[in-house]
Amino acid sequence: MFENIWIGIILFTATSFAVGLSGAMVPGPMLTVTISDSLKKGFIAGPKIVFGHYIAEFVLIILIFAGLGWLIGSNTAIFIIGTIGGLIMVLMGFQIARSSNSIKELRETNEPNKGYGPILNGILTSISNPYFYIWWATIGWAFILKGLELAGILGVVGFMVGHWCSDMGWFSTVSFFTSKGSTIMSDKHYKIIMNLSGVFLIVLGVYFVLNAQKIL
Repeated sequence: MFENIWIGIILFTATSFAVGLSGAMVPGPMLTVTISDSLKKGFIAGPKIVFGHYIAEFVLIILIFAGLGWLIGSNTAIFIIGTIGGLIMVLMGFQIARSSNSIKELRETNEPNKGYGPILNGILTSISNPYFYIWWATIGWAFILKGLELAGILGVVGFMVGHWCSDMGWFSTVSFFTSKGSTIMSDKHYKIIMNLSGVFLIVLGVYFVLNAQKIL
């Protein structure tokens, strides 16, 4: 009986990892910011952004357990989050696109192991994304309930470990290859990538704002 429970938890954790990875790999604001911050601050930017994402998720999970899941998934909440979050993304996009520093200047002014910018960006790209709340109010909450049914709090821990490992694994990989690419990248290529990243974030923000207006 004991062995069966642990086998169930392991399989549940693996499933949570696969589901989390499928979501993490979808292009979105976190991916865009991970690329831009990794070019500026190196590999460590990726894990820091994910850590900021963890903070946002942890707070949201507490709110759901406190009984606010219905509010988080309501049309009113989605409208407010979509509007405000979309505007935040537009501003972040403009900031990224307007980056005029050369790669050499960025390496001189940004020490990879210092600064809380990526952590803050991880929080902002999470809480400003309306789909972040929709996912947790539906799929995420369903997995939490399944984990509780399977093995109580251990099932929830298994879900969170699988989900968080998928986020850390994917975005750290993106950050690693992006930072390595910056060592052979010219300033021209760097600015093209930053402009494309900024424009993508702006378009995504505008989409969220327009989509939010259709809800009410």
